[in-house]
Amino acid sequence: MGPVVKKVLLLLYGGAALAVTRRPDAYFRIAREIARQWKRINERSLRDTIRKLYQSKLVSCHAQRDGTMQLVLTEEGKRKVTQFHPESMRIQKPQRWDGLWRMVFFDIPERKKKGRDALSALLKRLEFYPMQKSVFVHPYECKDEVTFVAEMFGLAPYVCFMRAKDIDVALDLKRRFGLR
Repeated sequence: MGPVVKKVLLLLYGGAALAVTRRPDAYFRIAREIARQWKRINERSLRDTIRKLYQSKLVSCHAQRDGTMQLVLTEEGKRKVTQFHPESMRIQKPQRWDGLWRMVFFDIPERKKKGRDALSALLKRLEFYPMQKSVFVHPYECKDEVTFVAEMFGLAPYVCFMRAKDIDVALDLKRRFGLR
């Protein structure tokens, strides 16, 4: 799943959250975030994404009386959304480590400090090791999660992802992650 697909699923999930929230402050916060993310999606890629979501049975479409189409998350779509929801996101640990280190680098401007802090906090929660303030390391495949998080916070232009075979602090990292 690409970042646009994940974003559309989260927007649909946000719509569902609006339907059940009772707190006005939460309602307006969710609505503002949905509106902001919606503006960032390219219309052509949105159409392609909706078509792919429908074909993959992650959403269902219902025609409305006024001629519009209503998208509804299927149960499988809801499962995918929670997989990429920041609070429930986890990085899958494979049976065997492939010997590669995943590194996330970022240089985020001060005007985006809140996003930078949120990104750092989320990477730490996902058990990335902070080698420096803006360099994080993880032993398992996590490119989709990193791409999604960077897109979600609007920081994609400032975030780089790299896979590395050799790191001079590999022994310390292996110990920290419990690897052989």
